[in-house]
Amino acid sequence: ETSRETQVQVSNLLESDLHDYGFDAESVGRRLENFLEVQNTYLSTFQALGGLGLLLGTLGLATVMLRNVLERRSELALLRAVGFLNSRLVVLVLCENAFLLIWGLLAGTVSALVAMAPHLVTIGADVPWNTVATILGAVALVGMIAALLAVYEAVRTPVLATLRAE
Repeated sequence: ETSRETQVQVSNLLESDLHDYGFDAESVGRRLENFLEVQNTYLSTFQALGGLGLLLGTLGLATVMLRNVLERRSELALLRAVGFLNSRLVVLVLCENAFLLIWGLLAGTVSALVAMAPHLVTIGADVPWNTVATILGAVALVGMIAALLAVYEAVRTPVLATLRAE
């Protein structure tokens, strides 16, 4: 172990003698901190972009859910005409959409973990489970809000006008 004073003396000597060549002495620890800082910035950026991609995908899911309800408008109106209560219709459409949302999240999460497993095992990385859970929770929340909007559209549809159009 070299004393701090000796390190500073050697560093100053090298920098003064090799100044013309652009030499800059830096401790290994400081250099590694700089590299890790850059690496963590990249990882955070890609994680944020991945989260935004998931959110955008969830908005796409919302569009599909709403379109599904609009395409099935006559079917839902017929169910209401034969005595289906609005509350039962809400439960039916919510369950359908929640089922699709949950299976989509599970399939995506499992496939991502399977794809990353060899890398995670090799380097012994720690998975930020709290962040992963937060992102998946946000996606599930946005998806359920979209499902509620689709349900609102299903219940709001006028029965007579829809059946006449059919």
